[in-house]
Amino acid sequence: MKSLVIFDLDGTLLNTIYDLGEACNYALRKMGFAQHPIPAYNYMVGNGVRKLIERAQPDADVETVDQLLSIFREYYDSHCIVDTKPYNGIPELLDKLTGRGVAIAVASNKYQDAVEKIVRHFFPQINFASIQGQQEGRPTKPDPSIVFSVLSEHPTPKSEVLYVGDSGVDMETARRACVESIGVTWGFRPVTELREAHADNIISSPEEILGFLSDPF
Repeated sequence: MKSLVIFDLDGTLLNTIYDLGEACNYALRKMGFAQHPIPAYNYMVGNGVRKLIERAQPDADVETVDQLLSIFREYYDSHCIVDTKPYNGIPELLDKLTGRGVAIAVASNKYQDAVEKIVRHFFPQINFASIQGQQEGRPTKPDPSIVFSVLSEHPTPKSEVLYVGDSGVDMETARRACVESIGVTWGFRPVTELREAHADNIISSPEEILGFLSDPF
């Protein structure tokens, strides 16, 4: 029986790629660098904002990355919900999970302030057990520390935990945390990445998650 579902944010609960790409392009433009088509950002996100900047401008030195990151955050903080939206079926899924008494948490490599703002905006009706973003001094996913932080706030046997994400990073995070993983096909990465990362399960619609709540007879 599963009693806690931990969700990745970007590419899993929400389609954030346009706002992330626009913020990164804004920073690049301000610093005089070439911009990228929005779809290209599907393969740059997933390991935190600093890594996004480094991938968008791979020849930048540390000082330049710091400057780009500062511009990005200032812009993104005020534009993070412009074109972002939940994937079809996600609000209904979260309502059904909470209706069944299943706890819900978020574990994201996006910085904490943005994660809290976005989650509270799009899912105000949900009482999340934990909302975890990137925090100073804690390694980003696929390090499992973020999962352990969730479990410290909402103690749950690992056998009762599902971790849901759209990328190989997420599947590796779940594996290292020793919890069952579900890879979703509606996010930023192809299903081949999920298979190569040894996802325990792969689904193509949010509703399918409900089938994992009870142990099979």
